[in-house]
Amino acid sequence: MNDPAASAEAPSWADAALAACLLAVDPAGLGGAWLRARPGPLRDRWLAILRERLPPELPLRRLPANAPDSRVLGGLDLGATLLAGRPVVERGVLAECDGGIVVLAMVERLEPGAAARIAAVLDTGAVALERDGLARRLPARIGAVALDEGLADERPPAALTERLALPVALEGIAGPLDDPPHSPAAIAAARALLPHVRAAAVVAEALCKAAAQLGIASLRPPLMALRAARALAALGGREDVTAADATMAAALVLAPRALPTAEATPPEPAPEQDGAEPQDAIGEENEATGALAESVVAAARAAIPPGLLAAMPFAAASRGPGAAGRSGQPRRAARRGQPIGTAPGELRPGARISLVETLRAAAPWQALRRRTSDVPGLLLRKEDLRLTRFRQRTETTAIFAVDASGSSALHRLAEAKGAVELLLADCYARRDRVAVIAFRGTAATLLLPPTTSLTRARRGLAGLPGGGPTPVASGIDAAVALAASERRAGRTPLVVLLTDGQANIARDGTAGRARATEDATAAARGLRALGIAALLVDTAPRPQPVAARLAEGMGARYVPLPHAGAAALSGTVRAARGQTR
Repeated sequence: MNDPAASAEAPSWADAALAACLLAVDPAGLGGAWLRARPGPLRDRWLAILRERLPPELPLRRLPANAPDSRVLGGLDLGATLLAGRPVVERGVLAECDGGIVVLAMVERLEPGAAARIAAVLDTGAVALERDGLARRLPARIGAVALDEGLADERPPAALTERLALPVALEGIAGPLDDPPHSPAAIAAARALLPHVRAAAVVAEALCKAAAQLGIASLRPPLMALRAARALAALGGREDVTAADATMAAALVLAPRALPTAEATPPEPAPEQDGAEPQDAIGEENEATGALAESVVAAARAAIPPGLLAAMPFAAASRGPGAAGRSGQPRRAARRGQPIGTAPGELRPGARISLVETLRAAAPWQALRRRTSDVPGLLLRKEDLRLTRFRQRTETTAIFAVDASGSSALHRLAEAKGAVELLLADCYARRDRVAVIAFRGTAATLLLPPTTSLTRARRGLAGLPGGGPTPVASGIDAAVALAASERRAGRTPLVVLLTDGQANIARDGTAGRARATEDATAAARGLRALGIAALLVDTAPRPQPVAARLAEGMGARYVPLPHAGAAALSGTVRAARGQTR
């Protein structure tokens, strides 16, 4: 048995190999493994260990991220149905892997709907097939290996990863790649012994207390840790789970899910009840439970690299869903994009027929239609027609509304110029656009129309003068008009307002701080009413409440950056842009 403290400096290959052995012992009970690693020999070695330790009769199948539901869940076997003249069911990959393991490729690109359907199969152990006029329930007690190749800000759907007991990070593995600690024969013996392994109530209670002290709110991780402890006991040839099994299970299952804010809290004493066991017996039991819980928590914390808890990918994913995909929000499209299924519809210009799904819809009715028609061959009706639906991500347009008034305007414009240039560097990969509006004097000016051209951006920003009054309302109105135009064009706008909020010019061009403030507040509410994502960067040397109130009226994120450089501003905009996806 490995010491959890041995992995405190870097991920351990011994622990990763042990996780593969545990998954081979109890695939369906553990749910699976979340394998975070790039393609390469290390990941291939881990998968080979898993394959070699599974019984030969159990399947291990790979499922692409873009596989259709008909292949994942099953459906109507079109060829057999046309041949037989009656509906014939085709089993999907999940049902075909009953008792084995499904390898989910590029799980960070898996759509939330597909992840939810796979999660339902992991929960119930069966595929509820209700499509193509069929209603079947097919057994599918499976485990899943989620291959996560995502970047630092990409996360698989939380609905799926929450059900996978073993988070395994192969990036940064240290030490020699020794042989796994358990042979295929030992795995087979453990599989036979597993149904007879028992875990005392004190073990389950200790794992629940450990999860609570590590900041884990879900009940699934302690339950999965208990399954892992039983599998560890079976690998050791024991019918009872020991404290060492519980501590190792906590290190493998609970430690990667610990949250940065988790702090150890003492267990609450149990209240006394009439007719309960003698106080001495209760005290001894509570003392034993508390000691085991402290040991489990200590082992889990020892498995966490010092200072890296907040940056751990599994802890970050437990706080919420990660960013999936690229820039812009998804929207339906008629002719191009990612196929997301089919639907009945009329054949209009530009529509794309799904031939397979059309035949699938017509196949069950062929025997009935042949009784009333003398026409040979396949009989199709208008209601059989199925059209392919598409979804594509829209472009994102970051609209900078820059306050160019006052003596420090040139400094703020320099920050905006640098931020625009930094953002344009990745516009070609993300298909994002940038626009700049400057407001000074009595009006706002569209300095840079939405563009991805770095040369055009530099030329447009070059000669803008600064100074004069501050027409905040006009600047917000101009940003709203441009954002609405971009939205009508099918793009996702993000408004970034750089100002100190000290308005002194009203919408009609008259001077007066009170009237200008009212107009700026009204313009901010108009932006919020349209539901446009916004960010207000307070550029005052000392942030004042007026800018914070303006941000609240806009429904915008408020960022006081009186001394922000171009890099800091660019990073803030990137973070805000990620929240609009």
